[in-house]
Amino acid sequence: MTKFRKLGRPAAHRVSMLRTMVSQLVKHERIETTVAKAKEVRRVADNMVQLGKEGTLAAARRAAAFVRGDDVLHKLFTELAYRYKDRAGGYTRLLRTHIRVGDAAPMAYIEFVDRENELREAKTPTPQPPQRVPLDPWTKSRASQQWASPKENQNSGSET
Repeated sequence: MTKFRKLGRPAAHRVSMLRTMVSQLVKHERIETTVAKAKEVRRVADNMVQLGKEGTLAAARRAAAFVRGDDVLHKLFTELAYRYKDRAGGYTRLLRTHIRVGDAAPMAYIEFVDRENELREAKTPTPQPPQRVPLDPWTKSRASQQWASPKENQNSGSET
């Protein structure tokens, strides 16, 4: 069973709030909310982008059952699916901003990565290390050849 934040709300209110926040995130590509809500929205929004990348009818129906608005659904399956076609995951970024004055709640921006007017640029992907040649277990290593004592000839003892 997966763990999730309850956010101090009943289940119906929490799901309704997450649906609205994910829809607004897809529409505006950046929203400001509390850190706890942003972390929950990130989970659901990444799943919605994954459905958009699938592009099947079943995926479209699953996404339409969650997000609000046909324009949001269209953007999810066209613009965002094309933007993230080569990315394996991590479509959103969470940036902590300030402490809210009224209740001292930590606030954060949640935004899609690789878009215009980003608050912070995406990190360049780390280059893959060069491929190493697989070791042959039957050959001796250089260290063992260097430090091992030379073997005596086995045939010299049997020549009597």
